[in-house]
Parts: sequence; structure tokens; C-alpha cells
Amino acid sequence: MNNINGKKILFFITILVKLASQSFLTAQTRNIEITIHLRGVYESKIDLLSLSGTKQFKPIVKVQGIKNGETAKLAVPKENLPGEFVLRFDYKKKEESSPYPCETNIIINDQDLELWVNPVYCNTTDSTWFQQGERENSAFALFTKENNRKKEKFGILQQFLMKYDDPKSKFYRQGIADYEQRCRAYNQWLDTCITRDKALFVSRIYGLQFVPQINWEGTEKDRMFSVIQHYFDGIDFSDPVIAKTFQLKDWMDRYVNLYGQMATSVPLRDSLIPAAAKTAIEKARQGHPLVYGWMVDYFYKGFESNNIPDGMKVLEPYMNDPNCLTSKRMEIERRLKGIETLLKGSKAPDILLKDTDSSMFELYNYKTSSKYILLLFWSAECPHCQETVSMLYPWQNWPEIQKKVSVIAISLDEIETEVKAWNQKIKELAGWKHLRAVEGVRSKVASDYFVLSTPVMILLNAKTKEIISLPSSLTQLKAELP
Repeated sequence: MNNINGKKILFFITILVKLASQSFLTAQTRNIEITIHLRGVYESKIDLLSLSGTKQFKPIVKVQGIKNGETAKLAVPKENLPGEFVLRFDYKKKEESSPYPCETNIIINDQDLELWVNPVYCNTTDSTWFQQGERENSAFALFTKENNRKKEKFGILQQFLMKYDDPKSKFYRQGIADYEQRCRAYNQWLDTCITRDKALFVSRIYGLQFVPQINWEGTEKDRMFSVIQHYFDGIDFSDPVIAKTFQLKDWMDRYVNLYGQMATSVPLRDSLIPAAAKTAIEKARQGHPLVYGWMVDYFYKGFESNNIPDGMKVLEPYMNDPNCLTSKRMEIERRLKGIETLLKGSKAPDILLKDTDSSMFELYNYKTSSKYILLLFWSAECPHCQETVSMLYPWQNWPEIQKKVSVIAISLDEIETEVKAWNQKIKELAGWKHLRAVEGVRSKVASDYFVLSTPVMILLNAKTKEIISLPSSLTQLKAELP
């Protein structure tokens, strides 16, 4: 299981203490509201998914059952801003229709948004539009249109010159002069756009379009190395906001592909890409810790999905660097801070999971004759969990305790062997309500309750679902049980 053991937690806490004095990405001071006017369909579910950060590709907020002509309001938490998002509609054209998905990308910064949408044509400007005076998306649309037109003019010329086989010809020299003139004019135009829109989040995206200089002397391979050598020119790694742009990934994909074009075999690829990673990470390391961490995350995912062990070895010293804010480290920080919000008297987050009968369980609708509910986050193969369960189960089965406390056991088991052990173990734990979060510590319920490792116990008022205590042991639970 992907739990984080006690030693690792202490390690990360030490890291977070060191990071406390560092400057992080400036977050918004308030939540942002998106007002969506729906039309053209019978009804739709609406999800907002983040394209960056620890919540990447996961819904941040959702609403269901919005009918034609109705208005939906989505409150985007300030900690997710600024950023790029996917607005997803699962709509029905008719009441009897099956839901059909469609998506459109939007940019959210510090401005409340109002959006008129026909989900069927959600990417068509005459069917979907923002309020007058909307800044980020309007600026990006204008930039994209002009950028595509300008880049098209010298993109083909660059491809031609890169492969040209007679570098001494007059024709080649004239082509270089024309290309470099266009390139300078384009980069100057980019600078103008960035300066004009410097107050907008989208200006960070503009900078990723910068065209580096190329040394046109030598062979095609020499020219390729020149592009690689100058690839990071013009990029400000000290600006943490660029890590919130989805385009940063596309920009890095192009960088890695330059190395991939030189790989004539899998072994050569597996040696070139780690070298590319080291160069890129060392560049990012000189900038903001958040960008540094983003770069390590980027290559970690690539090496993991392509099974490149030499790449993982390259990453090891960076993963252990306390100044490297990887997504895992940022999520740990978020959860450590979040634990502080689980205070006595505050309402516990709702839980929506399927039980062992495949029925949907909802904590807020859960009824019990007991006065209290004990939430137990656990894993069947976790030694500390086994020890806790072996003491908790017999005690909770005392008649006088059963009247007081009902147990909802939430498994964070993920892999096949863990799930098999869980299925066997719950047969011995009759009387408890058993649930399993299939994504383990990465699941929504684990995130909502800021669970970093197992076991975790949370005692609730069964009627109000308010938190009474977070006992760290059975002894403490007994002492704190009213």
C-alpha cells in the first residue's frame, strides 16, 4: 500500500519546518465564483477539473441536475487559483437520453466569471461566451489567434533550414537571415504582449512561446544541439506562477522530444532522456522551489510510465532535497495544515463510498442507535492497524460500548493482495460498517480527512456528525469517550 510510514512523516515534517520561511506562490485572497447559464440541453452535470497541482485532472467542484434555462454557481477554492481548468458537461439532450460528455478549457484568476453555455457547442464562440469585461480568457483567445498566425510564417522555414544539407550555399544564408529577422520580431512581439498583460495570469503562458536562437553552423545534429543548448533562454524559473500553467508541460514535452529525435534505439533513449532531465532540473533548481519541484514531478511521471530506472536514479538526490517542492511534498504540507482544521465541534466532511453490498453510503444520511460514530481509517496489511483492530473490536463489542459507539471502518487498501487481505479480514469484524476507498491515500475521503498514514480514528457525534476528538490510541479513546 502507498501509505507513508511514521519515519517518512517525521522526515517531511522536518522539511516543512525548513520551508516555513520560504516564499510560495501567491494565492488568491478569496474564492472565485463562476455563474453558468445553461441552455440548449435538457439537463447537465457540471464538473470543474484542475489542470495543475495535486488535484490535477480531478474535480474541484461539481453541481448536478442543472436544467435548461437554469443557472449554476460554482465556488472555486482560493487555494486552487490562479490556474487553468477544464469545465466538463455531462449533458442530456432529452430527459430519456444517456449523458454525453463535452469539455472546454477555461482560465481563472482573480475575477468572478459569468458564462453562457450550450454544452453541445461549448467550444464555439457564438454558443459559449463570457461576460463583457472578462479579462483572462479574452486576452488568451486574442493572443492565441495572433500567435498562430505569426508562428506559422517562420515555423516551416525553421524546419526547412534544420534539414538543409548545403550550409555554404547563398540560398541557405539568405534563408537564415530571413528566419532570424522573423524570429527577433516575433520575440519582440512576445515581450510586448507580456508587458501589456503582465497583471494577468495568461502572460506566463506567453513566455513559454519564446523562440531560442540557433547556431546554424555545422550539421543537422549540431543545429539540434544548439536548439537544446538555448531551449531555456528567456524562461523565468524564479516565477512560481508558471508551475500553474498547463502549457508548461507541453513546453517540456517539446524539449524531451528534441532528445527523442536523436535516439535511434531504446537503450540510447534511456540514456539521453535522463541526461535531459538532469539539465532541465538543474536549470529549474536555480529558480523557485515550486518550479523546481514541478520539474522533478514531470520527469518522475515520465520515467515511471516508460520504465526508465536510470532516470529514477538521476532523480533520487532531488527527491530528497528539502528545497524541492514536489506535488507529493506539497500534498503532505496541505494535509498537515488541514489536520489543524479538524477541530472539536466542527462538522466532519461527508463521506460518499460504496459499502460491501455495493450500496452507496453517505455519512450525513447514516442513522444509528448509538450516540457516537467512530471513523477508522485502516489497512488490512498495516501492522499498526492490525494491533489497533485487535484491541478495538473486542472492546467495541461489549454490550454497553455497542450502545455508545458504532464503527465505520474505511479501508485504504489498493493493490490486489491488500484488497484480498481486507476481504478476508472483514469477515472477522462483523457488526462494523465496512467501506473501501479504491484510490487509497490518494482518494477524496483520505484527502478530505487529511489522512497521511493509517490507522486514524475520529470520534463523531452520531446525530450532528460533529467531531468530538481524534484519539491516537484505544486508551485515549476510552479516556475521551463522554
